[in-house]
Amino acid sequence: MLTPTEAARTILEHVAPLPASRRPLREVLDRVLAEDVTSPIDLPAWDNSAMDGYAARAADVEPARPERKVTLEIVETVPAGRFPTKPIGPGQVTRIFTGAPLPAGADTVVRQEDTEADPTGRHVTVVTGRDAGKNVRYRGEDIRKAAVVLCAGTPLGPAQLGVLASIAHAAPLVHDAPRVAFMGSGDEIVDLDRADEILAGRKVATSNSYTLQALIRRTGAIPVDLGLARDTKESLREHLAGARGADLLVTTAGVSVGEHDFVRDVLTELGAEIKLWRIAMRPGAPVGFGLLDGKPWMERGRGRGRGRHADGPLDWPAGFRHPDVHGPRQCVTDCARRPAACRGGRDPSGVAPGRSAPRRRGPLLRWPYAQAWAARCGWPAWLCWRGACTS
Repeated sequence: MLTPTEAARTILEHVAPLPASRRPLREVLDRVLAEDVTSPIDLPAWDNSAMDGYAARAADVEPARPERKVTLEIVETVPAGRFPTKPIGPGQVTRIFTGAPLPAGADTVVRQEDTEADPTGRHVTVVTGRDAGKNVRYRGEDIRKAAVVLCAGTPLGPAQLGVLASIAHAAPLVHDAPRVAFMGSGDEIVDLDRADEILAGRKVATSNSYTLQALIRRTGAIPVDLGLARDTKESLREHLAGARGADLLVTTAGVSVGEHDFVRDVLTELGAEIKLWRIAMRPGAPVGFGLLDGKPWMERGRGRGRGRHADGPLDWPAGFRHPDVHGPRQCVTDCARRPAACRGGRDPSGVAPGRSAPRRRGPLLRWPYAQAWAARCGWPAWLCWRGACTS
């Protein structure tokens, strides 16, 4: 009997990448990136103001105190969406708004609250020098040109889509969404159209079907509901026929050692290659994996009547990349190489390194080191060890 780690390794050895194609950015939520993405630009593309105020020289505003205010000349006004046309020199400022490019000569933005306006609009008085050298977002501070911003195998959530949009990456190469067929079985299991029998205690609700369908949809995969099979070989064959064309088959129950647990027998009769059957774990020993018509199949036993799948270190890990199986990932974002410089830091060239997109945290994976290698083969990251996800 295999340990959970050995079982996971066996599963991962038989998971292959799904085909990939370029899709419009608005259509790739929860798809898995199939290539490393490098930025063609620095982001921000220019030094710009972090707030509304006045672009100035630190040397001019640093001496300002409430008892010794500094009055400076306004040479022009630059709102966001426009570029400055005049540099500033000693004793000069540019009226500027958040996001607007800094004029040549400026290295400071004095916040508007620290100034007093001149009625003529030609001058401004700075009352404190606390902003000297501050409130500037430097070119390349978020993402540096040619930096890897997202690695192949990254699940594309809302934050990742925003990163791709910010560098005008309109058609990412993503793996196809998997079609995941799922099926429950058991004479005592019924759907909610028979609620009276469920509430009377004569039948058990097919809670697994709803849980699995929600998990599949949440990850961007396409659910294929095969329905509920009875505890007969004929019913199991009839329902399993609907899995043709699916990329993954998931079944629940029917894998234990009872007289009516026929799933293994039927799959074998249909030509399935059974790679593992049961693992050394309690509770949760009934775990099956194999290939049916060359496509992966997974089975988990479940205590019927319970509202969730059995907890354990191995819950549906198909498609996850494991370092012992596939080797270490080669893609490393610029932020991972130089984490100390990811937020606002600048290297000697004057351009800040890019920082990687936020890590994705999924809800349910019990396999502690799986997520670091997740979805490399194009499968969605269904289940995640909370707090242990890395990119």
